[in-house]
Amino acid sequence: GDELTSRGVRVTILGEVTGVPWLTDQVERRGLAVVAAPEDPDELAALACEVEADAVVLDGYHLDPGCGRALHEAGITVLSMLDDTFGSGQEADLYLDQNFGATPAPGVDRERQLLGLDYSLFRDEVLRHRPTSARRAPSDPPRVLAVFGGTDPYAAAPVVVPLLLASGRPLHVVAVAARAEIAETLEALPTAPGQRVEVVAPTPDLAALAATCDVAVTAAGSSVWEFLCLGLPSLLVCVVDNQGPGYEAVTGRGLAEPFGHLSELRADEAVRSAAVAVAEKLLSDPERQASLASAGMSLVDGKGRARVADALVGAVAARR
Repeated sequence: GDELTSRGVRVTILGEVTGVPWLTDQVERRGLAVVAAPEDPDELAALACEVEADAVVLDGYHLDPGCGRALHEAGITVLSMLDDTFGSGQEADLYLDQNFGATPAPGVDRERQLLGLDYSLFRDEVLRHRPTSARRAPSDPPRVLAVFGGTDPYAAAPVVVPLLLASGRPLHVVAVAARAEIAETLEALPTAPGQRVEVVAPTPDLAALAATCDVAVTAAGSSVWEFLCLGLPSLLVCVVDNQGPGYEAVTGRGLAEPFGHLSELRADEAVRSAAVAVAEKLLSDPERQASLASAGMSLVDGKGRARVADALVGAVAARR
């Protein structure tokens, strides 16, 4: 939305924005219209015509697979978001899979598929904090951002933050606590001399917080791409099994350091000790931090949304 509105395109959300207060606030601050969307494909197409849409982006596991066809029949350009096989069943002009290592979907012309991190989408809040250089002046003591999504449903922070403190080295941990009980646990953690745990609430401008830190420890989810774009060296945690492929791919490529699988970090002392050693090694090696930052910024250049917008505008023009 940010890229399109910056080009003078009117953006309307067909659907709901509920349950996440900061997201609702973001939509309101941007002045985006939100219109409830029907589930029936033909009714959706009629609504798209009513709001005078030239193009519709389809993104949602719940969407009827006939939506793309109905929109096409109404003369509307369609971009379908992909995640593995999700979204590939829609009839569309363009298909976008911004996952690392995305591969072409079968049965679709390659030139209609926008694949990989070259097409990763970031809000204005992220891009404005992208540094000009991968090298940054280190904090003393090092600042480590610990964040596991807006809800931290598996309570990863109370498992991971004590391991950051376990080395006993001076450290300032900025821990995002998604829930009150997590905040209470983190605030009660014992610290060694020179250590501090600063507990903060979830923020819509995570990039601004990340820009103040030297290293992050985070789940192997969507925040990884933001941190690569921002040049923030990261320790990755595989929180749930479906993060496994991304965790292995990113750490295997040397784009982040492997901190471990959450289930093992809870119960396996050897895995916990290995995680402490990995964190200590990264925190004491500015050259490695700079190398990770440079690799991330090179791979994720922040121009993905412009590439997607170019392709979408081009597809609209081609249908006219």
